[in-house]
Formats: sequence, C-alpha cells, structure tokens
Amino acid sequence: MCGIVGYAGGQSALDVVIAGLKRLEYRGYDSAGVAVLSDGGLAAARKAGKLVNLEKELAERPLPAGPAGIGHTRWATHGAPTDANAHPHLDNAGRVAVVHNGIIENFAALRAELADRGHDLTSETDTEVVAHLLAEEFSSAGDLAEAMRLVCRRLDGAFTLVAVHADQPDVVVGARRNSPLVVGVGQGENFLASDVSAFIAYTRTAIELGQDQVVELTRDTVTVTGFDGTPAEVRTYHIDWDASAAEKGGYASFMLKEIAEQPRAVADTLLGRIDAEGRLRLDELRIPDAVLREADKIVVIACGTAYHAGLIAKYAIEHWTRIPCEVELASEFRYRDPILGPRTLAVAISQSGETMDTLMALRHAREQGAKVLAVCNTNGSTIPRESDGVLYTHAGPEIAVASTKAFLTQLVACYLLALYLGQVRGTQWGDEIQALIRELARIGDEVENVLRTMEPVRALARSLADKDTVLFLGRHVGHPVALEGALKLKELAYMHAEGFAAGELKHGPIALVEQDLPVVVIVPSPRGRSVLHDKIVSNIQEIRARGARTIVIAEEGDETVVPYADHLVRIPVTPTLLQPLVSTVPLQVFACELATARGNEVDQPRNLAKSVTVE
Repeated sequence: MCGIVGYAGGQSALDVVIAGLKRLEYRGYDSAGVAVLSDGGLAAARKAGKLVNLEKELAERPLPAGPAGIGHTRWATHGAPTDANAHPHLDNAGRVAVVHNGIIENFAALRAELADRGHDLTSETDTEVVAHLLAEEFSSAGDLAEAMRLVCRRLDGAFTLVAVHADQPDVVVGARRNSPLVVGVGQGENFLASDVSAFIAYTRTAIELGQDQVVELTRDTVTVTGFDGTPAEVRTYHIDWDASAAEKGGYASFMLKEIAEQPRAVADTLLGRIDAEGRLRLDELRIPDAVLREADKIVVIACGTAYHAGLIAKYAIEHWTRIPCEVELASEFRYRDPILGPRTLAVAISQSGETMDTLMALRHAREQGAKVLAVCNTNGSTIPRESDGVLYTHAGPEIAVASTKAFLTQLVACYLLALYLGQVRGTQWGDEIQALIRELARIGDEVENVLRTMEPVRALARSLADKDTVLFLGRHVGHPVALEGALKLKELAYMHAEGFAAGELKHGPIALVEQDLPVVVIVPSPRGRSVLHDKIVSNIQEIRARGARTIVIAEEGDETVVPYADHLVRIPVTPTLLQPLVSTVPLQVFACELATARGNEVDQPRNLAKSVTVE
C-alpha cells in the first residue's frame, strides 16, 4: 500500500517520478502528489483520486523542471482521501516536502507540541507533523539527512519517509523502519522507491536499506547511515527481471497476463532445485539439515491468499514428513501467546516480503527461539532478510492486487519444502521424492492445458454477473482451494462469496442454499481419496436437491459427477496433494471474468493494496 518515488539526476525529476508512480499504481491508492526542487524553490501538486487526476492538474498548472523530486500514491489511514490529506506535505514556509508510508503512532502528541510552538497544521494526517519537525531540525542542523535522523529518533511506529528541502536542491533523503524502501543506482542518477518496479526502466542495480537507516541521494552519491548517524554497510543486488515484465504485453489487464504466466512461473520456481541425481537442493534455505531433522513442529504464518497456500502446505508437510503443522493467520499469531521453541520451524509466506502482520509474527517467532524460513517472491525485501532462510518463488513481478501466479508458486515452494524435509528426515524414499518431483515438473504444462479450455468458464462467469452470492465447497486440499476461490470473487467482483469445508455443509451453511444459487464444488480425485470423492458427490446431490446451480470442477475421466453437474469444468489428472495447482486456475479465470462483466477494475480493486505495510 502507498507508493513512493524519489529521484536525483540529470533527467526531469517530474517525468521520472510520474512514470515511477504509474508503475506503482498496483499497490492500491486513493490520492497522488509530487514535489520538485527547482531554481532555489520547491513546487508541489496533489490531488485526490487516481493518478490521472494529478496529471490533469499538472497539465493545467505545470510545475517547473528540476533535477530532484519526490512523489507518492496514498492509501488513506489518517484522514479521508482528499486533496488536503494527499502527499507530499509541506511545512508552513513551503521549504520542505515529505511523503510517507506507514503510521506514526505518536503523531497526536507531536502534533500538540508543534501547535504549542505556533505551527499551523492543515491536514488530518500523521505525516504532516514530520514535515514541520524536519523544518525545525533543518533550521538548526543545516543538513536534511541529519534533520531526518533527528526526527526519526522521535517517531514511534512503522514508516518510510522521503523528503526534499529547497535549500539542498540536489538532495533526496529517505528513511525506513518496518516499511519498505529500496535504492536504485544508476549512471549519473539515483532513485528511491517502495518497489524496484518504479525504477526498473532506468537501472537494474539496487541497494537494500536495513531497519532504522537513513539514505541520502545525489545524482552521483548514495550515503547510508543508521538513525544514530553511524555509517551502514550496504548490499547491492541485481534485479533479474526487466521493464517489459511489468507491462501488460497486449493483455487487457495485468491479472489476465499473470494468470497466463503461471505455467512459466511454476517452471521457474523449480529451476535449479534438483541436482543431477534427482535430489532436492535448496541452497537459499541456509538452515542446517541437522536443525531441520530436530524440528518437532512447523508453524506456517501468512495472510490472505498466502494463508490459503499455507493451509494446503499443511496437508503436504504432515503427509510427507509426519511433523505436526499448524497454520496461523499472521494478524492473530502473536496475540494468542503461541507455544514456540528452538525446535519449532516457522514458515512465513508473503508475496511482497513486506506484509506487516507477517513480519511482526516472524519477529515474535524469532524472539521465542524458533527458526524462521521465508517463502517470498521479492528479492531484498524485509521478511527474507529477517529470516534464517528463504525459498524464493521466482514468479516475476505480480502487479495485479489480487494474487494469482504468486499463489501457485507459493504452493510449489511449499511442496519443495515438504519434500526436502522428507528427504533430510528420511520419511520419504528417494524414488518417492523423485516421482513427486516429476509430477511437479509436468504441472506447468498441465496448467497450460487448463488455460486453453477456459472459454466455457468465461461464458459461465458472464452469465452470473447479476448474482449476489456464490458459495464454494471442497474437501481435503479442496477446502483451501474453495476459500481461495471465494476470496478472489470478493476481491474482484465485490460479491458475497464464502468457502466451506463440504462436510460442514450440514452443520449450518446448507441453510444458505436456495433456488438457482451458484455453488462451486472442487471434487477430489476418485483414485487417491475415494472415500472423500464419494462423500463430496453426496454433498453435490444435497445442494442440487435444494435447487442450487452446481458448478463442478473434477478431473478428466471422473464420470460419477456428470449427472449432478449443471456446469462441469474438467482439470487434468494429478496426484491428490498437487491438485490445487490445477483446480485453482479455473477459479481465478472465473473471478476475473465475472468482475470484468460487472465493470470492475480487476487490477486495482477498491479499498485493497498489494503490499499491506500496516498492521
């Protein structure tokens, strides 16, 4: 949530910043603004609503060209999404401008102090206090980086701050605590952003910023210190995807593009993880095999779609390793006093690597002595850096807010982890692991086959665009798939959608079933878990007898379900535990098409943000 861009260099700062903000639109926002340093002064513009509103304002009232500037797309926390609350915020003299992600928890006390000293604060935001504090500290220190360090030491909460001052026209300063900020290093120009996608068109060299650090940029220098002023070591890394990966490539939406990219993403997540002998090698894991052999419990912590990936992972981990596995909502984890210890392996799943709820749960797990493994898609992000080991999912940039390819690659990474644990603990024979790896290796092609057969699903989705409710049912690993299908419909179509364990239907939810109610049922294979298959066929009969319209997702060759399916969606035959990799895809297509038919913006659903960096 919220996008930040900063630039110092030889190009027009305004053009670079606006281009960067466009690349960050996927993060979710409700207002936008920019500030540019030029001719010894500072000029700013900001507007509520989408970036196009700001661009219209700039066309009517152009800002002067300048070599340094900052920009922001805001997701409202303190104060409504209005022009007055949009960033950047300025001090009363109009000499300093600041943009901010996160929450300043002690802003009310700081605001009262500033008011007592005669400052006039005009917005409802927590951010504005930082602009006024920076102005005060700059008047004494005469240096924006030092002013930023002094201000940051007074702030409580999670924040990324980026600021400019008219008295230092070639300098941009940033700071971070519990919120993402990355440096882009170019030739005669340098960048700051919430996400590398903002500057990937200009450079593929980036620097990680650590916790409680301040960075000062000019066109030729990057200087990083701690909040206390001590020099900080930095690590430079290479971004392994290019600008075209963040473009739509002819698709109507990023979500459609990312659904189509899933076969390649699944294959890429497997690359380099199987040696010549067919054994798994997870070099990024970094946690010694001896520690993994001693683990007596696994706890998966995640939010939203990543939580559903964790629920599926539980089935694979317990089946293949015989280690008890719990799956926890990260937002609730540290508030229930969980039982952890040195023999606990915590697995933190996050697409962005910046999910604040997951990050705080991870820190709690480490405080309790647990080893932490991150499953993440974003190199250099906070969660992998603060974990003992990491499995990167290699999905490439995922721009659409509602996750698709990140979910499938999270599943693949979790399967690899479960198999690796089985390998080092000896709970799976080598030939068993190799057989499962072969099955995983062909899943990309099977996902491709599913995508080729989706036109009937799209037509069905369009026919249901006027419905108010859709229910989803599943058993075993099909239950988390049902939850994910319902979540996609909520996120994209703004419909009431619920996922249920099919066996729970008779314990209450069947009261919701009425004439012509669409109910999606994910059917397990009759080969692997025949008893589950028979029971879910009974569930289909129960809801159809009450007038529901049944939409049945079943594997090829399963003829038992045909008499009870008003709409039948076929998926390839796969092992039971791997079925979510193919059964989820029709639900993604269904939600995307239904939302489009309802006239919704599928890439940027209302009220949602891609990277949720507040608790």
